[in-house]
Amino acid sequence: MDALDHISRYSIDNMSRLERAALINSLPGYRAINLCGTRDTVGNTNLSILSSVVHLGSNPPLIGMVIRPNTVPRHTLENLQETGFYTLNHLNRDIIKPGHQCSANYPEQVSEFEATGLTPWYSADHPAPYVAESNIRIGMKFLERIDIALNGVHLVVGDVTEIFLPKGSMREDGFVDLAAAGTVCGSSLDAYYLPELITRLAYARPDRPLQEIENPGETKA
Repeated sequence: MDALDHISRYSIDNMSRLERAALINSLPGYRAINLCGTRDTVGNTNLSILSSVVHLGSNPPLIGMVIRPNTVPRHTLENLQETGFYTLNHLNRDIIKPGHQCSANYPEQVSEFEATGLTPWYSADHPAPYVAESNIRIGMKFLERIDIALNGVHLVVGDVTEIFLPKGSMREDGFVDLAAAGTVCGSSLDAYYLPELITRLAYARPDRPLQEIENPGETKA
């Protein structure tokens, strides 16, 4: 292995704000990038881009997302708390640029859907807008907001109410092939990557050799 660069805490603390943000945002590795769709109580739509969306549990199906402090108005947080519903929409290669543009600080009366050219889409069972151009769409119900006192960020916990996937992307065992669905991932605040499936490994047990899943199973129609 090549020699490693060492960055001390002193160096981190003395970086410019933007340099430090880019560094620390990169450290967790590749992350899921989602567009979060909401609308307010009078029907105005909002769309934001999120890079801190995490699995919290499967039974019940919970997904968490981190929203930054209220140093500027957080329309996503306000809307989902008022209405109780929101959507998560995977970013794909075709919508990277309009998705990234959703990070701009638009006024409350301006919908990011209209500003970026993305299309709101509604299911029969969910009141919040999905992104029609997204291949994987997840309906969410707001459950809890946890405020992190150390830096003022908010952890939003939601319950999965419905899922839309491209036909053939889910295996018989429930595994969703994100690469086949065209989902992209990100690093820091401005870099986007196309992942690929390298392998799937069987459940690890201490009393047997690790096995590769050679045939994950047929896909569901």
